[in-house]
Amino acid sequence: MSRTPVRQASRNLIWLAVLILALVGINFAGVLWGGGSWTPKLALDLQGGTQIILTPQISDGKAVTPEQMNQAVAIIRQRVDSAGVSEAEVNTQGTNNIVVSIPGTPDQDTINRIEASAKLDFRAVLLTSQASSSSASSASPQPSASASQSSVPKTTPSNASDMAWVTPALQAQYDAYQCSAANAEKAAVSATDKPLITCDVSGAYKYLLGPVEVTGSQIADATSGVIQTSTGASTGQWAVYMTFNAAGTEAFGKVTTRLAGLTGARNQFAIVLDGSVISAPSTQSAITDGKPQISGGFTQKSAKTLADQLKYGALPIGFTVQSSDTISATLGTTQLLNGLLAGLIGLILVIIYSLIQYRALGFVTVFSLGVSAIITYLLVTILSWYQGYRLSLAGVAGLIVAIGITADSFIVFFERTRDELREGRGIESAVETGWRRALRTILASDAVNFLAALVLFILAVGNVRGFALTLGLTTVVDVVVVALFTHPVLSLLAQSRFFASGHALSGLDPAALGAVYRGRAQFRTTAGQAKVASASKEAAKRQTIAERKAASLANDSDATSGEG
Repeated sequence: MSRTPVRQASRNLIWLAVLILALVGINFAGVLWGGGSWTPKLALDLQGGTQIILTPQISDGKAVTPEQMNQAVAIIRQRVDSAGVSEAEVNTQGTNNIVVSIPGTPDQDTINRIEASAKLDFRAVLLTSQASSSSASSASPQPSASASQSSVPKTTPSNASDMAWVTPALQAQYDAYQCSAANAEKAAVSATDKPLITCDVSGAYKYLLGPVEVTGSQIADATSGVIQTSTGASTGQWAVYMTFNAAGTEAFGKVTTRLAGLTGARNQFAIVLDGSVISAPSTQSAITDGKPQISGGFTQKSAKTLADQLKYGALPIGFTVQSSDTISATLGTTQLLNGLLAGLIGLILVIIYSLIQYRALGFVTVFSLGVSAIITYLLVTILSWYQGYRLSLAGVAGLIVAIGITADSFIVFFERTRDELREGRGIESAVETGWRRALRTILASDAVNFLAALVLFILAVGNVRGFALTLGLTTVVDVVVVALFTHPVLSLLAQSRFFASGHALSGLDPAALGAVYRGRAQFRTTAGQAKVASASKEAAKRQTIAERKAASLANDSDATSGEG
């Protein structure tokens, strides 16, 4: 027998060790420098967390429609899940409120993503100036953030950049305007068909903007990246790339065509989020393809933040935070322990079955399940640190189901190997041939499980996604373990005297399996074949003389034709 399977088995085990060490190293780095942990974070049902109640901001007594609330829930859920599966819950409360429940203590970026980035608009800039510290410290009454009815010009403006919007009354409001929190709240509920006086998010600059021309709901996508030259070289400068839908492309094309021919502040368009200007870039040329690029002084973090705000900020209405409270676990430690206990019982039953059915070979199942558990645990903790994944009771259920999936792969491999032994192969040949045949079945089975988990992850929300994630993750781990551990270990065990000799306790005893071939040119008669032979001898004894003579002549005839 060639030593190639042995060498291949050793290499596979080395690769498995490298993989485990790499996962340990990544987790260790996360613990040291990234705020990671050696234990996975728990979801709402097991740990509790923070509950934020959002109330819509509406003006003029308008009612919030169910369609607006459903759209807002979907967008807020996208914001919360934008960094990965977080096991958060986003639901409506009554007809007006939205309740966002986040596991554990969320970081400030997550809270800002929920509380801010509500209503997104694009407006043309009419005037801009630096906010003065003297006006900011004034105690005089503040004018309204949006133009009042008395400030509407008698001359009808031709477009949103027309300076006819700037009446003396509106100019006076702009001059006296102060960048304060109270005025920012008023700006967040301003009318979309009138000019807006507001400030940037830092309060350093104030703006007089025209009516809304493009809305955030018309943005199809937004990403951040490094600007590249025409030759593909990196400039090192970060930018934000937007993509509008068909309606947004047409509207933005008309706006930028107009702004490109203007100068000064009127050449800018303002991106207004919750009534505050988050960016006011200049228009260098008309953008008619619906894919503008915003650049200028961005860092990697600020570019990503703006891209997230543009992508997830298109709520149909604005919201304010009514309350933010800490909530307790909906299930708690008892349910977690019960789930783990159920998994442990299932694991013990699998081990008992393996030892009874496969004897010493069952220990390969035990160690394979152990290796699978180590890899899965490390992957879950890494995802918990790097992607914000939270382990819920549904996720624990996915891990328990994986025990059966993994054990099924071992059983397929062992039974294929036993079938080869029954056909008369030697132990080493039976292991390798059985592996080649079993691998096709294992891959087909795991592919079905993985596709089911993938579809469930894409279509589901909340805790069900956690179940789908752990199910899909453990399915991939199953393929890795059976290929890099179970098969190599069995290949090496086939070289040992205990298994090679077909010991009765090995689980691979050819005699016990009913093998029909034992050694070179030596066949073992099975119990069935012995019965047939015995019956043939008994029938021969009962033949008449004429029948025996005819049989003898037939045998002589067969021998003669064979010689010819």
